[in-house]
Amino acid sequence: MINVALPKGRLGEKIYDIFEKAGYECPSIKEPNRKLVFENAEKGVRYFWVKPSDVSIYVERGAADIGVCGKDILAEYAPEVYELLDLKKGVCKMAVASKKDFYDDRETTLKVATKFVRVAKAFYASKGREIDVIKLNGSIEIAPILGLSDVIVDIVETGATLKENDLEVVETIFPISARLIANKSAFKFKTEEIETLTQKVKALLD
Repeated sequence: MINVALPKGRLGEKIYDIFEKAGYECPSIKEPNRKLVFENAEKGVRYFWVKPSDVSIYVERGAADIGVCGKDILAEYAPEVYELLDLKKGVCKMAVASKKDFYDDRETTLKVATKFVRVAKAFYASKGREIDVIKLNGSIEIAPILGLSDVIVDIVETGATLKENDLEVVETIFPISARLIANKSAFKFKTEEIETLTQKVKALLD
């Protein structure tokens, strides 16, 4: 039995559809109910819905053999997992944004508001730029408007929210998409099953 952690929401539903087409269907998952765990013993698969930001934790700690999470989560939390496949869904980017008239004076410490502290620190360290990181959990876009920060580091999908708040992307840090990840120990003991599933999913995406 392969245990699969899927992110709740639209992305998880799209990913399940791919698994279903690859031959790992579990019809009960589409029934209107509040269940969180679904299995199809015949196909040797068990799915469960979890909060997107928790998928990597379930996989890293072995509650799930494989799972699907965004590249942003992998970059920020650096879980001890194998990254098997880019699923090419949930495509967006990690970017730096600022007010349109912002000028970066390198003589001063740059104030950076973000939920992604590790990502921000690594990015600016690679540029040799001194920063003051302000960790926020809510709407990051408001920070430069109110003068709390000079720039923000955040996920940008369409850029509409930035535009509405007179902000613009000044640098792209890396592209983001959903990735198939595996628990290291599970991969060792269920290599054949996990690799077969991965290849079937990859064939569909290609």
